[in-house]
Amino acid sequence: MGVLEGKVAFITGAARGQGRSHAIRLAQEGADIIAVDIAAQIESVAYPMATPDDLAETVRAVEALDRRIHAVRVDVRDRTALQKAVDAGVAELGGLDIVIANAGIAPLSMHPSEQEWYDAIDVNLTGVYHTIEVAKPALVAGGKGGSIVITSSTAGLAGIGGGTPGALGYTAAKHGVVGLMRSYANELAAHSIRVNTVHPTGVNTPMVVNDVMQEVLQNDPHLKTNATVNALPVPMIEPEDISNAVVFLTSDAGRYITGVTLPVDAGFLNKR
Repeated sequence: MGVLEGKVAFITGAARGQGRSHAIRLAQEGADIIAVDIAAQIESVAYPMATPDDLAETVRAVEALDRRIHAVRVDVRDRTALQKAVDAGVAELGGLDIVIANAGIAPLSMHPSEQEWYDAIDVNLTGVYHTIEVAKPALVAGGKGGSIVITSSTAGLAGIGGGTPGALGYTAAKHGVVGLMRSYANELAAHSIRVNTVHPTGVNTPMVVNDVMQEVLQNDPHLKTNATVNALPVPMIEPEDISNAVVFLTSDAGRYITGVTLPVDAGFLNKR
């Protein structure tokens, strides 16, 4: 029996990358999944974003583990649609115990625009707020406590993002979710709902490993020297490394951990 047997987890940005990894890893531990993803392109994002086929692959991977999954294409910027997705998932799967606010973008490019700032804030900060707000009633109503994990970044604990509108928006949003986490941790503690952030270094996902991002990293001197050098001798970590931390935080092993910023960063922040 897995450590999350009988739990239901709501995961945003679940079509690929860290989100898909979280869905699979939590399903391996017995959780059923409510998975949402925009599965479409945002104009200010220069690299290819997830597709409906990516979300379908997440569904197949979870179902192959003999777990249930309710998957919907939803933009976390659309609170009304997000609420409908959560409500339908809760009705189908029978409750809600875990929230992984993971949807995010990194609108960096060699041709920056002001829109990158607004989209980074809207998805990476306001989207997290929407995610927690739409899930909060079901978590509280369950009466069994629960766990919320927000995907931040090493850029949420250090000023490493660069000086373009998208980079500044990314860093501001990833710092901002730490404030949300600390506020929600206090607000929801009376209901035994724990709230934490995880802070990955560079992760081997399509958001990072693509021609656009590699060009930006190689040509932006600030990013090249400040954003990509870990202490441990690995250039990047794997999505499963973050998922293992998420399992720990959402399981009974982390039952008294709340209000914590947890780096999973191969020693990146310790070098600064």
